[in-house]
Amino acid sequence: MEASSSHHGLAILFIVLTSQIALTLAYPPFLNDRNIEYIKSSCSATTYPKLCYRSLSVYASSINTSPKLLVHTALNVTLRASKATSRLMVKISRFHGLEPRVAAAMADCIEVIGDSVDELQQSLGELGHISRSNISLTMSDVQTWVSAALTDEDTCMDGFAGNNMNGYAKTMARKRIIKVAHLTSNALALINNYASTQGYYLP
Repeated sequence: MEASSSHHGLAILFIVLTSQIALTLAYPPFLNDRNIEYIKSSCSATTYPKLCYRSLSVYASSINTSPKLLVHTALNVTLRASKATSRLMVKISRFHGLEPRVAAAMADCIEVIGDSVDELQQSLGELGHISRSNISLTMSDVQTWVSAALTDEDTCMDGFAGNNMNGYAKTMARKRIIKVAHLTSNALALINNYASTQGYYLP
């Protein structure tokens, strides 16, 4: 009975070790190191490389070394941040006792951030239809949409400028908008790089 249990235990150990070896062969550590290095290298061309790396390195295994997946992931990360910021802005706008100027800036910002979310969604939709036959037109459209989103975010930040716009609501909103704008800027830089490496050159 003891011998049978011993053999059974050895069999399980063999299966576990075999599975671990198979996983190591399928996903060797150097491959993930290569993926991380690819993201770090790509992010070095952006305006905010540290933010770029922090926001994308967690997706290294799914991005692999694909420029298209890198761009797609960057846009998805930016879109999620934009939606979260939009929801936060709506909540802040409902605070009681907001200064009139802050309330007005908040209302304007909610509108333009909504436009930014739509434009980022549009860019992701365009990217999903890309092919060799339409890459120039598609990338031009994507760049236009993301540039428009960045302009909207800058417009929102401008609304909170000035020393007479002090307050917790303004500080919280501006901090989140700045991060979204930086993510969008990074995504646009990666898009421009992807476009140029695919044989489509910007004017």
